[in-house]
Amino acid sequence: MMKHFWLAAPLALALAAPAAAAAPAQGEESMSPARPAILPLREQAKLRDAWLKERLDTVLPMLMRENGIDMWVLVAREYLEDPVVTTMLNAENLRARRRTILVFFDPGEGKPVERLVISKHGMGDVFPAAWDMEKQPDQWKRLAEIITERNPRKIALNTSSLTAFADGMTYSQYNDLLAVLTPEQKGRVVSGYPLAIGWLETRTPAEMERYPEIVRIAHAIIGEGFSGKVIKPGVTTNQDLVWWYRQRVNDLGLGSWFHPSVEITRRGVQGVLREQGAPIEKGDMLRVDFGIVYLGFSTDTQHVAYVLKDGETDAPAGLKAGLLANNGVQDAVTSEFRVGDTGNQVLARARAKAIAAGLNPTIYSHPIGYHGHGAGSSIGLTEEQVFVPHGEHRLRANIAWSIELKATKAVPEWDNQIVDFKSEEDAFFDGKTVRYIDGRQTKFHLIRAED
Repeated sequence: MMKHFWLAAPLALALAAPAAAAAPAQGEESMSPARPAILPLREQAKLRDAWLKERLDTVLPMLMRENGIDMWVLVAREYLEDPVVTTMLNAENLRARRRTILVFFDPGEGKPVERLVISKHGMGDVFPAAWDMEKQPDQWKRLAEIITERNPRKIALNTSSLTAFADGMTYSQYNDLLAVLTPEQKGRVVSGYPLAIGWLETRTPAEMERYPEIVRIAHAIIGEGFSGKVIKPGVTTNQDLVWWYRQRVNDLGLGSWFHPSVEITRRGVQGVLREQGAPIEKGDMLRVDFGIVYLGFSTDTQHVAYVLKDGETDAPAGLKAGLLANNGVQDAVTSEFRVGDTGNQVLARARAKAIAAGLNPTIYSHPIGYHGHGAGSSIGLTEEQVFVPHGEHRLRANIAWSIELKATKAVPEWDNQIVDFKSEEDAFFDGKTVRYIDGRQTKFHLIRAED
């Protein structure tokens, strides 16, 4: 297997965000935090375009220089956009428009990285247009002219068998591109894997200033749904709640990157009730898996709730102990992040630490950002707790993570029924420590039946 190594220090130093106070443990102050205002679309566009320009000026040059690649060529067709190209389109270019070819070239000697677009429709002021169709009507031949004029040592193309994030060039486009290269130029073609993954996984200080707001919106919506205003025990089904969440996200003008789910864990019932559309009852433990898309970034959260029985004021002690065990597994994972280590190494150390503490962990954490299941390393999978192929990617600083896992524990009040306590919280690794972007859940959402 090809291994990809990173020179992480220069980029980490250049993009290091200012020190920030640790976010409060969300759930300590309020399980239903106030929802931040959502910006008008035009204001969102201005913000995202500013982020894009900053990233092209800072993140991209450093990635190319760290990896010794002086030309990166991205090719995308309308409705079949490369995952990287999608994140490089400005607010007024929602699609690649016929075919869009982006070219990045580092001339060396400290000069700025040149960026060009070969497209009939252009890309505003983000990428200077490099195609005069009257002078050269053939788009591929124009690309060949640009490559010949600049004479790069390496030509990176997004092809990878390891991940879709670096495999955005289709077979036909790859063949059409190679057809216009000379034999010598073909010998200079390399995989764009390190550039694609680095571009997608790296978060800038400006982006991280707003990410807490994005996650807080998700937390607020979860709290709103986990309430007696929405859930009527004995009437509301888990699928009713699923569609309430989906509709709420749509009504707020936000995006969903996956269909949410709500599981019911019930005393005396092995496993969970999920797809059946079962009515939610008093005494149930609920778990929601929920994510939104806002300002181009995704969230991924799993929270648990307890539906109070008549006369109860809190969840049973055994359920609270299960949530505490889950927090312990979280601590084991986040304490083992190291720049330069693989996700598989983090997984092994975290599992060993959790097991030594008497916990029963299953770990399946992943990066998050432009995509919910984001580019970068994996720290385990639900079905694989030893080695994951894409877990060989090495951790870098300035990456947002979804800390996803579970602790399995017996609940005494439920006749020692074995219960999975699952959680997922978004966090940020600055190269030294992991902090939760908007805190983490440490106590149950409590749902009281309303008359």
